Amino acid sequence: MATNVQLYHPKAALVVFTTSGHTAPYIEYYDMDEAGCPINPHPLTVREAQSLAKALDTREQAGKAFLRPEGILPDNVLHLDPSDNGSVVWYTKPQRQTLYFAESLGLENGTVALPALVWKANKKELQIFALKGRAKPKAETPLYHAPFFNLYQKGYVCMGNVNVAIKSAASLEEFIVAWQGYFFESYFSHHINDHNPVAVNLFSLYKELMADPEKKFPTDTLRPTQLTLKTCCNGN
Repeated sequence: MATNVQLYHPKAALVVFTTSGHTAPYIEYYDMDEAGCPINPHPLTVREAQSLAKALDTREQAGKAFLRPEGILPDNVLHLDPSDNGSVVWYTKPQRQTLYFAESLGLENGTVALPALVWKANKKELQIFALKGRAKPKAETPLYHAPFFNLYQKGYVCMGNVNVAIKSAASLEEFIVAWQGYFFESYFSHHINDHNPVAVNLFSLYKELMADPEKKFPTDTLRPTQLTLKTCCNGN
């Protein structure tokens, strides 16, 4: 079976000359003849240098690749802004998840039941909210405070000393996996500004959930925000 093979032919070559001193290197530009041999040597011109710099600049390609889905758009993605510093809003269904706690909190690491969650993130920051149901949320679905320590009143996550390094060309799927990993693999330590996201003692609630693997998260303890999914996606 015949296959289409794209052949690349040598167009030009660069030769860099240096001395034993600290002077700047000298660069010669060579054209290539039909046999692939260098001809017409001459000092690298400004125009040729600019053309080379443009060819080597991968930022534009990286920007185009950022948040591009690897296939069909995942069903749990609710909103997507694929700009250079774009953002994604997605949700996760109720799940059991291992959480880690700082020693100062006095709570052992353990697995707890969690409600459905709504996540909103860009390259640098993460917001997280909770849902009372398990169905895919709609525009007017109300959002609740997520039941975690280390959260600000508006749902922003204090990542502490976690080194957040989202790749500039991360696909949509890589982006989501990276943020969920950063969040769940970090150590929770305290309430921020006395913000308790639930209507009970969160410390005691976690202990109850760890003690009973069959216990579902009690969504009646969630405290409402003033946000809906629509206002969250619109930047509020």
